[in-house]
Amino acid sequence: MDDDESSLFFALADPTRRILLDELAERDGQTLFELCTRLAMEHGSTSSRQAVSQHLAVLERAGLVLTEKRGRYKHHTFDPQPLAQIARRWPLKETP
Repeated sequence: MDDDESSLFFALADPTRRILLDELAERDGQTLFELCTRLAMEHGSTSSRQAVSQHLAVLERAGLVLTEKRGRYKHHTFDPQPLAQIARRWPLKETP
């Protein structure tokens, strides 16, 4: 397993990070504040802003989240491309 795969599986291992991906898959371009608010309101998360920021950094290192700074805010976008590594490694078998 190479470093890219290791960082991908590490990023996906945490439930909070998977929820963040769900939120970004539903609506890209959210700021840290928006994501923190959605985690608290929709999922009852008590994660601090700093903890959410660290989760986003892990997702960014795995290539699952892209960021763009616009003015004072950093906007986050979900990039599902790295997930294709999983399908290539363990492709689905066709059922008869």
